[in-house]
Amino acid sequence: MNDDLETQVCMLQSHMDGMILRAQKNEEMLKRFQELDMRLLSLNSLRELIEHIHDDAQLVFNLQSLSLVLADENNEIKQFLTEDGFRFDEYQGVIVLPDTALFKDKLGMSQRIVLGDADEVLPTEFWPDKKEMPKTVAIIPLLRRGVYLGCMVFGSDDVARFQVDMATYFLDRLGKVLSVCMENTLNYEQLRRSSLFDTLTGVNNRRFFEQRMDEEILRSLRTGDYLSCLFIDIDWFKKVNDNFGHQVGDIALRHVAEQLRSQLRSNDILARYGGEEFVVILPTAPERKGVEVAERMREAVAKAAVSLSTGEELNLTVSIGVSTFVVEEPGISKALDRSELIEVADKALFLAKKSGRNRVLSGGEVVAISGVDKQSG
Repeated sequence: MNDDLETQVCMLQSHMDGMILRAQKNEEMLKRFQELDMRLLSLNSLRELIEHIHDDAQLVFNLQSLSLVLADENNEIKQFLTEDGFRFDEYQGVIVLPDTALFKDKLGMSQRIVLGDADEVLPTEFWPDKKEMPKTVAIIPLLRRGVYLGCMVFGSDDVARFQVDMATYFLDRLGKVLSVCMENTLNYEQLRRSSLFDTLTGVNNRRFFEQRMDEEILRSLRTGDYLSCLFIDIDWFKKVNDNFGHQVGDIALRHVAEQLRSQLRSNDILARYGGEEFVVILPTAPERKGVEVAERMREAVAKAAVSLSTGEELNLTVSIGVSTFVVEEPGISKALDRSELIEVADKALFLAKKSGRNRVLSGGEVVAISGVDKQSG
């Protein structure tokens, strides 16, 4: 009798230990998930949201692989991400699909999470071509107000990880939170691009820059004046976000914008091109003057450290590429597409970064002659 009672006590103790262990694991999971929630809700741009959910979800849910599939019927999302410097080659798990009806066809409209073996439940369109298929998956629909924003696919090489009998509370909640974040961020991106100013840095935005660049090119063609373009990139900016957080990253962007603006004339144009990239239009400035202004800007950023609330100082540098439009015969030369002038400056910027960063390089002159464009320098 005593032996039976002792056996039952041991079994009960073992059961209690198991319950306590599961409760501790659930509490730890909830804490990590709440932290992920707060990070996602604090982000300001679509690029940040995509990068964070891609990176953080793998850590929080201990995943071998994942894909984030975005519904993009009007090619708007891809344009937003490209303009902000998102690297699709570095985030191959991010897929943009113009066929939005595909989500409804494959997942229905119930917002039900799909679990099971990948070869049975995962549509090939929802997984990157170059990545090996996982063994099991959880497909999380992203829906708001009856409209598909996309879906997220968690992959595991464990055949027992995502099966139909598993609890989905955390996955359900993630899908709802991410759907709200996606909707809010897309609305913000649309509003941001409808104005002519960048809301974060207070300088002009890319739309304004492109309008003014076209106007200045036409003016140079009429008058024969020089026109220089600067393409500027903050060196190692991803490390700033990774090491200090995106709030400090925003402070750094505003700081750099202020330093760049302090070196310009009243008729020069400074704009945020996207992400950590800025562009400058210098009307009437020949190549020598363009390089001189760029060097002053580079030096101003390098000398002015950012003071953080922790008492630390953050030192930043920029690399700058220069290009110059030259009109030898005003009034008869062919109009130049702004992309040609930007491309020359961008290539010079690439070489400046490749050769050590924190430097200025000129790509030379883009010359318009008698209706035929040619490049030298």
